Amino acid sequence: MIGQDLTFVPPAQRVAGTARLACEKDGGRTRLRRLYQDGSAKIRMPAVSADPLEAVLINTAGGLTGGDRLGWQVDVGAGACASITTQACEKIYRAASDRAEVRVKLTVGAGGRIAWLPQETIVFDRSAFARRLDLELAAGAEALVLEATVFGRLAMGERAAHGAFHDRWRVSQDGALVHAEDFRIGPDIAAILGGSAVAGGAIAMATVLMISPRVEALLDPARDIIGGQGDASVWSVKKSGKLLARLFAEDGYQLRKRLVPLVELLNGRAGLPKLWSL
Repeated sequence: MIGQDLTFVPPAQRVAGTARLACEKDGGRTRLRRLYQDGSAKIRMPAVSADPLEAVLINTAGGLTGGDRLGWQVDVGAGACASITTQACEKIYRAASDRAEVRVKLTVGAGGRIAWLPQETIVFDRSAFARRLDLELAAGAEALVLEATVFGRLAMGERAAHGAFHDRWRVSQDGALVHAEDFRIGPDIAAILGGSAVAGGAIAMATVLMISPRVEALLDPARDIIGGQGDASVWSVKKSGKLLARLFAEDGYQLRKRLVPLVELLNGRAGLPKLWSL
């Protein structure tokens, strides 16, 4: 029992959500095989007349803050094709304690293809966030992976001056690691981004990774789109190829102006997710 002179403060409610989607090739089309949703993580699938299968990820909590946990898992079967995006930009709000965490696990069977194309992550001042992305590709599978981040909202007069941000990627193909990176920034985010060897004051940035035997032919067109604020390179990996591009810009709008044609180039006939718009 709480004493009459004491005030009860209930514990803060935390976001917890997990969603899993599995698809397979059936009757010449990619079709949904399994869907699981729990908590604030939801998946919706627009009607499409041909491959790829499209899925839209939704966090019904409307954003993340310290202590929140969100998990997405997508399994694309052999020969199947899926394009994954988000309903809106994910917002990472100021954290009073702990950090928000997102875990992404993607698997693609032999001859399958996935396009992981979420909209931007918007980071607020004094937020704390960690994201882990694990992608496992079978032999002959292809992937296009994008993550874009905007530190603050200039149109609202907001800058992410301080905070902690960690993005971890691990990509393997046919059992071998083909890409690994850890990006960390903080606690003085604005000061670090202001460095001439980092972003020169730019607050919006994106990493685009493509695993496909077609990447060498796409390098020069990709560089033309990226221009002077970023670059792209190509390597040979596991009887396939890897294209890695980095882009930065003074704000999210300028970044998206180049991301849109870049995704259209790299995603081929599938083009841009319908929910993306300038």
